[in-house]
This record gives sequence, structure tokens and C-alpha cells, in this order.
Amino acid sequence: MPPIRNTKPLEQHNTRSASPSFWAKAKRILWKVFLWFLISSNVSVLALRFLPVLFTPLMVKRAIENKLAGKKVPFKYDWVALEDMSPNMPRAVITSEDQRFESHNGFDGDALTKAWKRYTSKRHKKLIGGSTISQQTAKNVWLLPNRNLLRKALEAYFTVLIEIYWPKERIMEVYLNVIEMGDGIYGAEAACQYYYGHSAKQMSTKEAALIAAVLPNPRLYKVKNPTARVRGRQTKIAAIIKRLPKPSWQEKK
Repeated sequence: MPPIRNTKPLEQHNTRSASPSFWAKAKRILWKVFLWFLISSNVSVLALRFLPVLFTPLMVKRAIENKLAGKKVPFKYDWVALEDMSPNMPRAVITSEDQRFESHNGFDGDALTKAWKRYTSKRHKKLIGGSTISQQTAKNVWLLPNRNLLRKALEAYFTVLIEIYWPKERIMEVYLNVIEMGDGIYGAEAACQYYYGHSAKQMSTKEAALIAAVLPNPRLYKVKNPTARVRGRQTKIAAIIKRLPKPSWQEKK
């Protein structure tokens, strides 16, 4: 009698590829992107602790906007060291933008609370104000001025980094070099040359106060032919400059 053969089919092995699932691949890619962003952002912040900023996203955005609109707007941007600016310029922007600049860690809780109260007390309003010079520097150097949660989160992230890696003096130096001070005008040196015909080193208290007075919106408020509102802000800033203590780096000199 012939041996009984096992007619039961062999167990079918899974022939599908042993490669990871879609979600596993996606997680791995996202992790690599996160690590790349973490490393590159820290490297860039460390590098700019010592190197000048060559350009900013806002400069590129404005250039594209003007090109598409057919506008011929001059581009003026001259990087200078903080020591080559008049002491009046940093004192003017501290007065107008961030009087707790040297005491906070990048975020001013009191200013944010006041901005939120203004927002909740008016109709048809926008949430404005509350940003420190550190936050504005982080936004100007790495981001576009879009109003969304992602941009605000990235702004907070870069603010923390520059507060860790940069001294306050460097934050001020970068801020005063990259801030928009008019159509196609970036930084204190370019603004002084364009508006006053001399270097930032020679800037008077009144001149610095006038530039600081237009910073909330330098494309709306003008240094040339300023409105009564701008003149009023200039007078107030100039008066406060005389009462505020000098920044620590100026006291050392």
C-alpha cells in the first residue's frame, strides 16, 4: 500500500515586501526633517553670532513684490557694526519698541498682556504689539511677516535660540542692521544715508527718534514729510531717551 501523502497545501508565506509600512516611512522622513531643521537652525544662529546677515526673507519678498508691480524701488542695505552707530539709535528703538529689552529673556509678558487687552476691548481688531526686539529680530532674519500660528511658533523658537547664543548687544546690532526703515531701505546706516545724508555714527537724538517713530509701519509712516502723529511720537521718544539708563554695553565704554 503506497504511503499516504500529505495533501494539505504548504502554509502560504506572506510574499509581500518586508519593507516598512507607509506610516513608518513617513515617520522616519519626518524625524529626519526635524533633525535637519534642528541642526541647521542652531548652526545658522551660531554662525550669525559672528557673521553679518547678507539678506533676509523680507528683502526678497519686497523685491519680488516690487518687480511684479513694475515699481522701481531702490534697494539700500549697508551693514555696520553697532559701535559704528550713534548710541542714540539703539536707545531710540529701546525707548519706542522694547523698554525691558535688557531685562527680559526674549518675551515681555506685560507687553503681551497689554496687547491682548487691547485686542479684546475693540471691535474689528487685529492682535498687534507685544513683540520684543528679540522677537522682531528672529522674525526679520529667518521668517516672513505672515500672521499665522506656524510663523509665531517659529518666531518663538528662533527667539529662544538667539537669546541663548547671542548677547543683547549682538541682538541689537542685527536688529538695527536688518529692520525695514522705508521702501527698499534696510538698517540704520542705509536709513541715515538716505534720509539725512550722513552716516549712522553722526545720528542725533532727534534723527534717531524720528526713525524709531516710523518703525511700527515704515511703509505707511514716513521719515520724509512726517505727519503730526509721527512728529508727536518723535518728540515723546526723544524726551524719554534722556531719562532712560544707557544700555549695559554703552555703560562699559
